[in-house]
Parts: sequence; C-alpha cells; structure tokens
Amino acid sequence: MTGPRILVRGAGVAGMTSAVTLAENGAAVTVQDTGGRIGSGASWFAGGMLAPWCEAESAPDEVTQDSLTSLRWWKSHVSDVIKAGSLVVAPARDTPELARFGRRTSRFETLNAHQITSLEPDLEGRFEKALFFAEEGHVDPRKALLALERRLKNLAGETVFSGAPLNAEDFDWVVDCTGIAAREQLADLRGMRGEMLLLRCSDVKLHRPVRMLHPRIPVYIVPRADNVFMVGATMVESDDTRAITVRATMELLNAAYTLHPAFAEAEILEANAGLRPAFPDNIPRVHQDGKTIYLNGMYRHGFLLSPKRAQEVASIIFPGNEI
Repeated sequence: MTGPRILVRGAGVAGMTSAVTLAENGAAVTVQDTGGRIGSGASWFAGGMLAPWCEAESAPDEVTQDSLTSLRWWKSHVSDVIKAGSLVVAPARDTPELARFGRRTSRFETLNAHQITSLEPDLEGRFEKALFFAEEGHVDPRKALLALERRLKNLAGETVFSGAPLNAEDFDWVVDCTGIAAREQLADLRGMRGEMLLLRCSDVKLHRPVRMLHPRIPVYIVPRADNVFMVGATMVESDDTRAITVRATMELLNAAYTLHPAFAEAEILEANAGLRPAFPDNIPRVHQDGKTIYLNGMYRHGFLLSPKRAQEVASIIFPGNEI
C-alpha cells in the first residue's frame, strides 16, 4: 500500500526537511517551488549555524529545547556537517557585551587569549576573552539543501521547479512552507529583512563560526569551503525587498575587518538581501487548516528548528507513527 500523496510547497529549509521527513515515513512527496530552484528564498542566504546555546541569548527557552536534536538530525542527513563549536568574541571596547551574552546563555567555557589562539590561531593577539560553545556546529546551507534534494529523490520523491502551481486536489495533504509568500493565508506573518556577504579570503583561516558582539549590530563570520566566509546578518524590521544597502555593506565589511585586517583584501563574491518570515513572537510554528498544514515563521532559526517542526508536521499526517 502506498503512502499518502503530499505536495510540499516551497523548497527552502522548512520545505525540504519536511519533505524528507515525510518521505522517510512512507509518503509519496512532491516538492514544488515557483522560484525555479532549491532554496530560492531566505534559506539560500542563511548562515547555517546549528547553535541552540548561542541562540538562547535572544530566543525563548522553547527555541533552545526544540533545537537540541537539530545537530544530530543534520549529521544523519548531510555528510559535511561540522561540529567544531561556536566562538563568541568582542572588541575591547565592547567587552561588557560579552559578559551580557554569557549571563543569557549556558554550556560554554570562558577562554583567555592563549586559549583563543589554540582554537583559532589566526586570531592570535586580537581578543583577550571569548566564550566557547563546544557542542554546537554548522553546515553550508546551499550544500545541505541540495543534499536533501538527493535524499528525497532516493526516497522516490520529486521536485518541480517549472510550470503552473500543482493542483492541491490531486494530493491527500498540502504542506505549505512558502515563507513570506504565505502572508495572505497567515495574517500575522511579517518580513524581517536580512543582509549578508560572501567573501573569499585566502589569508584567513577559521575552523568554526565566530560571533562578534557589538551593541548595535552583532555579526557572525562562518567559514565555508575554498576560503569562503559568510558574513551576516542584519536584522531590520522591514518588508523592503531592495538589494543590500550601502550602510549594511559597510557595517558587515567593517565587522569582518575588525575580526581580522586581512579581510581588507578579500574578494566580495556576493552581497545579498532577503526577507525572513516571522511571527510576532519570532517562534516558528505549525498550523493545520483542514488538509493544508502551514510551517512558517522560521525567522533566524530555519536550519536550527526545521527538523523539529518537520517532525510536528509528520505527526499530524502519521498520528500513530513513532516520528
């Protein structure tokens, strides 16, 4: 007996984790994205940090608790997940920010300058104190989304990126993971503008994401393959869909330079902006309306919380299964 036919709308991180989870439970899954490719929305510009303890600095406890199994899920589905922890630093003038971050988080070790150098030799002499969250990890979002597409196809699922929207009547269930495009159906959904850079710099080597604190715009620098670094991300309460602004570009570049002056000679590969979907409490949620299930409001927690929320979707469709 074949499983239920499920249409997943949206091939971002919420859609692809849901699709794979449902296919692993025996569903016949079709993913459609009208953007024309995997990750055509906010997921393509994500940092890919799997950092439940760091995120506790600004997120409610629910986010932390729902993300504790995230790293294990990603490691079981994507081959190049890196578990090297997260390092949190601050320039000397912003040292109070480091203490504040520590008061709001847990599961970290406080490092001195020598210990920072042991973890990240290229940061030698640049910071006197840091917080190290050893249990965290990160993944390249673009590679991860493509890996999930391969996994889905191995489970006999399919992806559709062209043509008119598929008819919901041809499926038993519809899982809507269309992000900000679902605002007409989810009235309290709003856009949170984020801007990011991709830099290539062969003169800097980092082994893990580094978060650098600042009272106005804390940033993170995430290493990727081939000497590439993702620098992000602004958080602007706005539905503005323009390209990245001069202000954001300058702030992100200045942050990279503050972390290490060698970034002054980096090549700018991308400078992008997008809208994260968010609910008023900034917590992603699952909402059922008949045979349509909405998974949305991923905010800045897409890669961190999508495995748990995908399990919630699967529990609705397969209520008797051990998910």
